Amino acid sequence: MQFRQKALSKLQSPEELDLPVRFARPQGRLVLAVTVVVMAAACFWAVTGTVSSKLSVPGILTRPEGSYVLQTPLAGQVTAVLAEEGQQLSAGAPLLNVRTEQGERPVRVVTGGRLTTLVAKVGSVVATGADVATVERVKAPQDPLVAVLYVPGDSGPAIPVGAQVDLGVQSVPQQRFGMLRGRVKAVGRAPQTQAQISGFLADGGLAEQFSRNGSPVAVLVQLDPSSTPSGYRWTSADGPPYAVESRTPVTGSVHLSAQRPVDWLLP
Repeated sequence: MQFRQKALSKLQSPEELDLPVRFARPQGRLVLAVTVVVMAAACFWAVTGTVSSKLSVPGILTRPEGSYVLQTPLAGQVTAVLAEEGQQLSAGAPLLNVRTEQGERPVRVVTGGRLTTLVAKVGSVVATGADVATVERVKAPQDPLVAVLYVPGDSGPAIPVGAQVDLGVQSVPQQRFGMLRGRVKAVGRAPQTQAQISGFLADGGLAEQFSRNGSPVAVLVQLDPSSTPSGYRWTSADGPPYAVESRTPVTGSVHLSAQRPVDWLLP
């Protein structure tokens, strides 16, 4: 009986029905207001905002015209090596002397360029058609480098010409000197076979590496020139205090076109 009296005493009389009803406390109103603002901002960003994405792919620093493998048209023993790796050679310059049955004869480079790899040594015996050197096609040593990236075939159409590219150079400590800057100059129209890549780079091992996951599309990246010691622009102030070499592996981060986060489907 005592419990019932306490319960009845808490009941309000009919005369208090005209009092305003409190639906929420001030703290609840604040939380509700913040939630509404956040949702409104999210909806506005979903309609007008954009999301930028990056594509990370392997590549190499090289010359625009690539390299070629020099094969000897002669069979015999190498008696002299007439050039050194890294040397710039003009078209038709003698590279080796080979002793044949007709006497000692020279092996000459086909087109001018930089001698990057010399396989034949003095005293070695070569057969007709054997690989003796790799020559990078370059008209002048001061000609600028480019980067060639090999992207998956289905990602090629998403890369626009002019897109910014940041290149991590294998021979340059990235944490100290940053990344090399460039822009997409051209995107290949069709995927390349391993043989095509090997023909351009004159390196079967690299061709196998770049085509490991299928036939890729070649993307040509023009490096941004600068007055830094390397001659190119970096994400750091000056970049490394030395020049970067051709045929150095890189990892390219391609900035793709900004896209809206939500695609709206209208009826």
